[in-house]
Amino acid sequence: MVVFAGQGDPRRSLSLLWRADAPPPTRGGPGPKPRLSVDAIVAAAVALADEEGMGALSMRAVGDRLGRTAMALYTYVPGKSELLDLMYDAVHAELPGHEPDSGDWRAALTAWAGEVLEFYVRHPWVLQVSQARPVLGPHEYAGLDTLVTLLRATGLEAGVLRRLVGTLFPFVRGSAQAVADARLAAAATGSSDEEWWAARSAALLELVPDFAERFPAVSGLEAEGPVEPYPGEGTEGAEPVPYPEREARETFRVGLGVLLDGIEAARVGRT
Repeated sequence: MVVFAGQGDPRRSLSLLWRADAPPPTRGGPGPKPRLSVDAIVAAAVALADEEGMGALSMRAVGDRLGRTAMALYTYVPGKSELLDLMYDAVHAELPGHEPDSGDWRAALTAWAGEVLEFYVRHPWVLQVSQARPVLGPHEYAGLDTLVTLLRATGLEAGVLRRLVGTLFPFVRGSAQAVADARLAAAATGSSDEEWWAARSAALLELVPDFAERFPAVSGLEAEGPVEPYPGEGTEGAEPVPYPEREARETFRVGLGVLLDGIEAARVGRT
């Protein structure tokens, strides 16, 4: 399921994102119900999406969480499209905003990528919002500004930095998607990773006995040596991490290292 941001009225959406207009007056009423606000509606919608996924999101469901009807929400947020923009930008306030203290651009980018990965894993519904059309909200821009600031420390020219921004964000998002999918698979399919692999590996070996001959590169890679242990694996008291998530996280770590090696090579090449 892919959704596109920026589908509501441009003037109203951007006004809400940047809080450019005065908020509608809060309305008191009989009983102990809390007064509504844009922030309260957005917070309830984010909690709903975090817990139940994007498919559960509707104005009625958000209203139910707040003890109000969907109609009561429309005074503050015109519709679901504008609400999605607000949700997306609101959670982006969690992105790292610090600047490097040590001047070590590689360490700073490594820390940034790790924090952004965990941000996406906390809010997997964000990964369903297409990057084709940005929300253009303040927190989204702040996250982008942080990455550009970190990349400027590499000394590379602006044209290269633009493409690195377009490389790093999709790389981290893709890695986070793999982690999120690994966590969802067992609950969504009703079978554990171990059960799934055991059943299909056995069937594949039986049905394709010449697999190694047909796919020598893949088979050779699997046979060339043990996979490096996942960091922390085997540590006393450490929570076990399911195999697919371990693989996704280790792929992220190694892939990020190669990307940063490439940035270093580009820096050396221009000197």
